[in-house]
Amino acid sequence: MTKTSTNYSFVSKYIKHVTSSAVLIFFTILALICANVPGVRDWYFSLWQNPVSFSIGEFNFFSHGGHALTLGAVINDFLMAIFFLSVGLEIKREIKVGELSTREKALLPIIGACGGMLVPVLIFSLVCPSDVLMQRGMAIPMATDIAFSLGVLSIFSRRVPLGLKVFLAALAVADDLGGIIVIALFYSSDINLIYVLLSLACVVAMITGNIMKLRSKAFYVIVGLVLWYFMLNSGIHATIAGVIVAFCIPATLRNGTGHYLERIRNSINGFPVVEIDNQHDTIVWTNQEIHTLKSIESAADKMISPLQDLEDNLHFLINYIVIPLFAFANAGISFEGMGFGTIFSGVGLAVMLGLVIGKFVGVFSFSWLAVRFNVVKLPANTTWKAFSGVCMLCGIGFTVSMFIADLSYAGAGEAGAHILDQAKLGILLGSVIAAVLGCVILNRTLPPDNK
Repeated sequence: MTKTSTNYSFVSKYIKHVTSSAVLIFFTILALICANVPGVRDWYFSLWQNPVSFSIGEFNFFSHGGHALTLGAVINDFLMAIFFLSVGLEIKREIKVGELSTREKALLPIIGACGGMLVPVLIFSLVCPSDVLMQRGMAIPMATDIAFSLGVLSIFSRRVPLGLKVFLAALAVADDLGGIIVIALFYSSDINLIYVLLSLACVVAMITGNIMKLRSKAFYVIVGLVLWYFMLNSGIHATIAGVIVAFCIPATLRNGTGHYLERIRNSINGFPVVEIDNQHDTIVWTNQEIHTLKSIESAADKMISPLQDLEDNLHFLINYIVIPLFAFANAGISFEGMGFGTIFSGVGLAVMLGLVIGKFVGVFSFSWLAVRFNVVKLPANTTWKAFSGVCMLCGIGFTVSMFIADLSYAGAGEAGAHILDQAKLGILLGSVIAAVLGCVILNRTLPPDNK
């Protein structure tokens, strides 16, 4: 397989993120409307406080410390664990066979991602008041939203060199990995050792399944659900369970690709030759022929690793249910009591500058230094001016940024709720500004589309 075909395959896997960005925008706007329309506002905010129960006798799966989770908590802790499962599967696949699989492929996006995480945190910490509560959100502008950023980049279609598309997608994946590490290290509290040990037992069970070449997705999903419950009650943030399960999902086949290919060839060779006069005719197969067809189908299914199969199956759930629900539940910002100057001070300003300036400066400067000192090369068929446009698009943060904002300030009382609204406003405005500036730069620097 050539490098070009590999890159094309990589980018094509992310078309799903691009097509879902319109749905995400719709639910974000809907949340903003619901949060500010009289008569709807109270219903919207009270909706997420309703308790959720999935019970068997006295046991409620959606409970923490004996108390039922609210609908908002189920979305942010359980559904987002499924989101991070999908992210983990993408990261694992890219590390094994994709754009993070070799040093040559991975180095530039990883270096750029490091700059794009460190500089925004630095800007946030400098701009934001030195209040302990406010400073808890310094990780908010770290993330790049892959759906929105690639959605904006798709506007320029064939004008964008393939290397730039690959760079942005790979950087967003590396960003997600950084966000996961931050959540695991800094957003866990009140550790319960018993539940931690039970969580480790689940991980050991999945690792043992790998060693024993157990390839049943049902096994890993069921153990993963148990792991999520234990981690929810352990004090380690429950969404990390999704990433752990993803890295335990096998990426290999039980008997190897050649074994199943040979089965398919033998089955096809043994299949009777049937002459069909009319293409619309329906043939009634014998029991033996049906058995042969099912054998071919079974072998074809087993040629796809559990990792790739589960990642593909999660596509619709993540892009059209989980993320839109998350946006609808979390993007609702009440502008009541907010003055025009709100965005020009405090957490809102720190987040906005972190996304617009921090992401651009961090990604571009780290990448430029790496190329300048011959550590890596600039993507093929591109210029530094066009590259700077993609670096600006890295400032489009949404899903993970909103998630970290919620972890930082939710549950901190009325003051935390007010700061959370400021942070969300900073995320939205910063993302819009980064998208507009990125489009302006790219439109001026990319070659014309010669159809």
